Amino acid sequence: MQTPVLPVPRPDVPLAPLTTLRLGGPARRLVEAPSAEAVVATVRAADAAGEPVLVLGGGSNVVVADSGVEGTVVLVTGTGITTERRDDGAVLLTVEAGEDWDGVVAATVADGLGGLECLSGIPGRTGATPVQNVGAYGVEIAELLVDVDLYDRRSGTVRTHVPAASLGLAYRTSVLKNTDSAIVLRVRFALPGGGESMPIRYAELARTLGVEQGSRVPAGAAREAVLALRRGKGMVLDARDHDTWSAGSFFTNPILREGTVPAAPGWPTGDGLVKLPAAWLIQHAGFGRGHAGPGGRVGLSTKHVLALTNRGAGRTEDLLGLAREVRDGVRDAFGVELHPEPVLVGCAL
Repeated sequence: MQTPVLPVPRPDVPLAPLTTLRLGGPARRLVEAPSAEAVVATVRAADAAGEPVLVLGGGSNVVVADSGVEGTVVLVTGTGITTERRDDGAVLLTVEAGEDWDGVVAATVADGLGGLECLSGIPGRTGATPVQNVGAYGVEIAELLVDVDLYDRRSGTVRTHVPAASLGLAYRTSVLKNTDSAIVLRVRFALPGGGESMPIRYAELARTLGVEQGSRVPAGAAREAVLALRRGKGMVLDARDHDTWSAGSFFTNPILREGTVPAAPGWPTGDGLVKLPAAWLIQHAGFGRGHAGPGGRVGLSTKHVLALTNRGAGRTEDLLGLAREVRDGVRDAFGVELHPEPVLVGCAL
């Protein structure tokens, strides 16, 4: 990988407009990196200068402190998608980290390729999908991910074709999460190669499509149904709708021993464990849709209690105050500790 000319940094750039929450203070310096090579060169230069680095994509899964970010923020904007038909009939999809994720899903469906349709409408960039092991409506990235290219900051080298099996992919996490030691540059997926969806496992989606769980439908039909469901929950970005000024689901669904909360619905995960819906716990702890946080500047979405939203004049500390209130309320009601899904930058619960 050749080292390009370093992009020109910009000082004191507001980060709030670059996040879906529209919260957070400025970056001391921001560098827009339009290629994998530019990402590597910029991070190498910052590391050589001893500067902290924050790599930012779509800003959809991050909460930035009101004080902002010291050091260098690298905004990943490199794009590019290639497809290759494999001998087994599957299609190898190679995507640059800066590609808009929903744009990738839309492009594959338009090309008659199923596989990613249940992950429609999720904001952010493709490079973040393996970090979080993004999942929705019964499908996770782990099912389709082949490998990634990474910049390893510890060794200062680019590692290509790092297999998915080595990434520790689990529910909403991986070995890449909550660490800045490796940066995703490129992602590869294996799609089945046909136009049908993945099996429709999620009961709500199956009902919407009018099919039995486990059925397959045209990928386009599944995508439209998923988008409709997400819009109904305020989970498709819309600048006019403050319910979408969020980081998506703020808390992960806790995985606990069966019987920990006897009245709660859940999904068995094996070994006597069950995944409980965080939204159910929040609602039954007394927090309804639209529950207002400090000063009404933030609040739970009016459509879905799992989304903490900026109502237009919020600050990060307001949002964290609301998150603490909900977390503590669930703990008091059920003895269950909820954990945040987004990455907290320069702040903590």
